[in-house]
Amino acid sequence: MIGGLNGVQELAVWILPVIFAVTLHEAAHGYVAMLLGDRTAKIAGRVSLNPLTHVDPVGTVILPGLALLIGAPMFGWAKPVPVNFRNLRHPMRDMVLVALAGPGMNILLAVVSIALLTVSVHLPDFARGWAQSALAASLYFNLILAVFNMLPIPPLDGGRVAVGILPRSLAEPLSRLEPYGLLIVMGVFLVLPMALGPQGQGMNPYLWLVRLPAFWLERHLAMIFGIG
Repeated sequence: MIGGLNGVQELAVWILPVIFAVTLHEAAHGYVAMLLGDRTAKIAGRVSLNPLTHVDPVGTVILPGLALLIGAPMFGWAKPVPVNFRNLRHPMRDMVLVALAGPGMNILLAVVSIALLTVSVHLPDFARGWAQSALAASLYFNLILAVFNMLPIPPLDGGRVAVGILPRSLAEPLSRLEPYGLLIVMGVFLVLPMALGPQGQGMNPYLWLVRLPAFWLERHLAMIFGIG
């Protein structure tokens, strides 16, 4: 979270980064699918920059909102973009490319955010504080979203990538987890930490699987852009 802000101020800082991150993540899936031969998302109106077309009430609104209020791990998701993999020119290969498009967009947004941070010092005093906080939030949330979505659990993007590149003997059992994937994710990241309690914080799956990899990426981007 952004230090020194009350709940209303923190919401004002986070709302635009979350909307942009989720909207462009999902639009990227649909756009790449369209380029590779499947117009399902285009026909459904999901190759769009309108956030309302991508909002999932639980994954986009309730979970991130609760995380901000109670200081819980920040993660979420949007409505999955419909893709008919049979329409893709090379279904197995293109499924991987479509899946990678979302996290790839979040990495791009993180790079843009930190690049803008380097020039934000030139903004007027009245705008600088909010802009720097919002850009820092955008950097953090986009990296978290990219790492989280690349976990190899269907229907997360990493699960789709794993199904596309693993041998069939491993890919088929993994693909059968898809109906239960979000329950597995919520169990691992919400229920398990509560079960571990304060004594088990060092073994928190969110810390090891999402937060630390995102922090590693953030640190290296900061080095590249010369931000201390």
